[in-house]
Amino acid sequence: MDHKDELARYLAQARDAMVWKLEGLSEYDARRPLTATSTNLLGIVKHVALVQIGYLGHVFDRPVADPSVLEAMHEPNADMFAAAEESRSDILTLFRQSNEHADATISALPLDGAGTVPWWGENGSVTLHLILIHMLTEMNRHLGHMDILREQLDGEVGHREGVDNMPDADREWWSAYVASLEAIAESFRPA
Repeated sequence: MDHKDELARYLAQARDAMVWKLEGLSEYDARRPLTATSTNLLGIVKHVALVQIGYLGHVFDRPVADPSVLEAMHEPNADMFAAAEESRSDILTLFRQSNEHADATISALPLDGAGTVPWWGENGSVTLHLILIHMLTEMNRHLGHMDILREQLDGEVGHREGVDNMPDADREWWSAYVASLEAIAESFRPA
């Protein structure tokens, strides 16, 4: 497997995990703001879809066929939530289309294919290789957010479907474990 295929494979795994993090959630839980800055699961998927359109489309002069997908950006932070008129299906369709568009760019260009990120200023000259690393970093950063939000919502954890990367322990063990860590943290509380 060559380097481009490896990067594309990891990108595909991250995409699958993002969609999996929404499975089994009510529309309310998928949309609800869970932090002081309104971070929510469906909004993260929308954000990543739009970021992917920018980095694996616009940057390489490969705009999306339907530019109306970008019209949703009518207010600050609009890429970070599903508007009332946007369904989960709409966001997942946008994500799928974004993935397909990104994959077409990845297939069409060599790793040293040149692009320009206008919003990076002087450092805006890039290669497909650099942008793939950037997108993997972006996606996995947001997957970490999704992990924490999903665990807060219903206790579901895991790296991807069927792989939770957690010790095989019951609820009582976890309660005792968390209590022991809280006791350690408490010992460092300022007087």
